[in-house]
Amino acid sequence: MKSVKGKAVLITGGALGMGKAVAKLFAKDGARLVLWDIRKEDLDKASAELKALGAEVFTYVCDVTKREMVYETAAKVRKEVGEIDILDANAGVVFAGLLLEVPDDKLAKTIDVNFNGVLWCTKAFLPDMIKRNQGHIIMMASAAGLVGVGGLAVYCATKHAVVGLGDALRAELKRQKILGVKITIVCPSFVKTGMFEGVKPPKFTPWLTTETMARKIYNGCLKEKPFVLEPFMVKTIPLLKGVASSGMMDQVGIILGMDDAANAWHGRSDQDKFLK
Repeated sequence: MKSVKGKAVLITGGALGMGKAVAKLFAKDGARLVLWDIRKEDLDKASAELKALGAEVFTYVCDVTKREMVYETAAKVRKEVGEIDILDANAGVVFAGLLLEVPDDKLAKTIDVNFNGVLWCTKAFLPDMIKRNQGHIIMMASAAGLVGVGGLAVYCATKHAVVGLGDALRAELKRQKILGVKITIVCPSFVKTGMFEGVKPPKFTPWLTTETMARKIYNGCLKEKPFVLEPFMVKTIPLLKGVASSGMMDQVGIILGMDDAANAWHGRSDQDKFLK
């Protein structure tokens, strides 16, 4: 395991949910925290909590869907904090429903946050990591990035894109002999962060608590794992897709209740703030 003591860790969507839970683990081991989120009031509350743990915390309001804002805020971070050692591209949104019934603005926002946000943040901080041949990027994908789930079509598409981005970037770095920059792709099933309120998880796939998943992500970073797949059923997806036909996979989804999981989704009460 590597040490994070004194390392600068930037977490997007770091003021709430999974982002804040992971930040607490880094804080307890002495990392310097840089939190990005879209609302100052949420950042202020998270900062107070983390500073109470003894952490050094820097906060920035940044909308990761706005490319120029990402690059400008990244430059400000480099000037005020220094080089980033670990980037946790955690920010994400979900708007469930049948593809043709979800409003276009929500579909567009899903793509902008879940994929473009990861892309722009990666491009903002990767060059410095390459120069030093040192760094770590955590990309928040999902079990929905490994298999299609009815009612989450565009969410699945964005998470598949994140998995592809991370895999391809890892290959590019190896080809360039940049072996000191690590990529960890995180693929959990449904996590109790509030984003998936109303969802009924598939059979044999229990809810993951925020704390449990945060610990898995943190340990995956320390051990430099290429993938973090949770819970156990998610670990079986790559094998199943390798040996089963698409028809068989569809049948598995029906038996497990996967395609009905999001039928009653309603999400967080303030979900629409992400559309602003």
